[in-house]
Amino acid sequence: MREVSFFIFCYYKFAIIKLKYGIKSVIIYAGLKGKVSMENVTALILAAGEGKRMKSDKAKVLHHVCGKPMIEWVYEAARDSGVGKCVIIVGHRAEQVMGYMGDRAEYVMQEQRLGTGHAVQQARSYMEDGGYILILYGDVPLVTSVTIKNAMERLLDENLDAVVISAEVEDPTGYGRIVRNPDGSFRRIVEHRDANPDEREIREINSGMYIFKSRELADALQHLKNDNDQGEYYLTDTLEIMLSKGLKVGVYKVPDSSEVLGANDRAQLEVLESILGKRLQK
Repeated sequence: MREVSFFIFCYYKFAIIKLKYGIKSVIIYAGLKGKVSMENVTALILAAGEGKRMKSDKAKVLHHVCGKPMIEWVYEAARDSGVGKCVIIVGHRAEQVMGYMGDRAEYVMQEQRLGTGHAVQQARSYMEDGGYILILYGDVPLVTSVTIKNAMERLLDENLDAVVISAEVEDPTGYGRIVRNPDGSFRRIVEHRDANPDEREIREINSGMYIFKSRELADALQHLKNDNDQGEYYLTDTLEIMLSKGLKVGVYKVPDSSEVLGANDRAQLEVLESILGKRLQK
């Protein structure tokens, strides 16, 4: 009798998940919380930046932290999470990045650097077959495979169309803030320069890393505009576009804020070296 009851429970659980997420997500989710398959996820690693403050002839993402180029740590986190494919968006010193990574990844060229949204637009062909898109950065090397999988699980658990990876930091100056509704749900991201005094008190920041449903992201990318001071296309604007269409955006806040740190100069490289060195010793 106990076995029959368990079978009925499992069948009921499957039926509820199928209704809520659709059959493709059921296959990925497998009805078992914590055992998320990432095979239908494509990781886009943004690595086109020039990195002038590094004052080096080397591509920014190839500068080392604890014996490896920053992009190697990012690639390993993506692969260890189980993603089906890694695509690197290259630009400045593309030949160096491609020469180092070789055939472990696929590549998309961003000829002009017109913002993060523009970078991701170059990879729209990877969004045509459905699945999910994970956005990572080649100069943010401390992100872990655990965080990636947890963010994916959040998306599936709550039937979301996108998940923002966030962190709470002591000094949020310069970062985009996560603005939430009274019930704690995601409302919007406001950039530091645009934030009012109350919003500047918010310590939860946008890491710039996300997971999207592919088709929903592709549609939002078509509506991006560059009517801002920099004349750039911002990936954060896709979230507002998605919300305006009635889609659902959620947040996964990392327990360790160091995972969202990047490096734009040598001093910041040293900070990452120190943090990662301590992590590796544990």
